[in-house]
Parts: sequence; C-alpha cells; structure tokens
Amino acid sequence: MSTQAKWYFDFVSPFSYLQFHRLDSLPSALDYKMVPVLFAGLLKHWEHKGPAEIPPKRLDTYRHCQWLANQLGVPFQVPQAHPFNPLPYLRLCLSLDTSHEVVGTIFDYIWAKGAPAHTEAGIVELGNRLGIRNLEAELDSAKLKQQLRANTEHAIAEGVYGVPTFVMGRERFWGLDQMEMLVEWLANPEGMAQIATKRFAELPSGV
Repeated sequence: MSTQAKWYFDFVSPFSYLQFHRLDSLPSALDYKMVPVLFAGLLKHWEHKGPAEIPPKRLDTYRHCQWLANQLGVPFQVPQAHPFNPLPYLRLCLSLDTSHEVVGTIFDYIWAKGAPAHTEAGIVELGNRLGIRNLEAELDSAKLKQQLRANTEHAIAEGVYGVPTFVMGRERFWGLDQMEMLVEWLANPEGMAQIATKRFAELPSGV
C-alpha cells in the first residue's frame, strides 16, 4: 500500500536541488507529488529571513551545500548570481506539468552548470532547451500565476515554512537532513509515535 505525500520545493533553493537528487533513495511505497512554491512567499508569511538575507549565513550556506554535494557525488555550481528571481522557472515548470524530467532539467541547468539564472537570457536559453515556442506568453499566463499562488498558500496552510519540505498528512519533514527521519517514519510509524507533532504542539512556552 502506497503512502501519499507532497514534496514542496523552489528552484532558488540549493537544498531543494540536493534533495531532488536523493529522491530515488526513498522507499518505492512513498507516492509523492512534486509541488513548486515561492519560497519568498513562505518567508513573507512567517516573517522570517531567508539564508541569503543574512550575510554570514549566506556564505555558510553555500559552503555547506558545496560540501554536501561533494559528499553525495552531485554536480554543484552556484549560479552566476544568487538569490535570483525564481518566478519564471517556477511558472515554466508548472506549464510543463511539473514532471520529474522537467524538474530535473531546470534544477540541473541552474545548480549543476552555474547558469545565469538571474538574467532574461538565462530563462530564454532554458526555454529553448525545453522546446517552449512562446516563452513570454507562458510566463505571463494568469492561470500559471494563480496556480503558483495557490500552491504557496496551500503549503502555508499545511504549516510549511521552508523548502524543501515533505508533507504526509499532518506530519512535516523539512530539509535534506530530515530524510532519514522520513524513511524511518515510513517504515515504523507506530515506533515513531513518541516524537509525534501533537505532543510538541501542546508544549507551553516559557517566555
């Protein structure tokens, strides 16, 4: 019997890229849907700064991701400017039905080849690779804009505050470093009951 889940991600996130390259290590019983969201929208809602907005954390994040990529054997090259506006990449992904192949092509273009993701030429080049005939019309589609907005709002409603995040029912697994916990949860949900979300949600604050 398969387990249903959603995988929330944004192309601006190097951790989303790295986790994408580990998705094939998840149990085959996990049936997940890939859902692109706007990370900046999550940050705005929760009134939180992203790693790239804090200078020392920005540097440490890039260094950590490079180290992780080396450990995982995943090609990694920071794009020519970061952060960049991910909206055109997210809309392009949605226009092609967020297939695994399309998501991988976009991620690899940005994070494996050090693309000029912040430029119009960058998105045009990617659009050509993906065979998009009228890129401008696709990126300006009201339907795609609304779909991305709805994805982001739904993620917020499920308590998602960062990317990448897996959501299964009421349980969230945020970040690359929670994949092992996710796998154990899938294998032994009853044995993991002692760290269920509900118990900690009821914990009072001491300040």
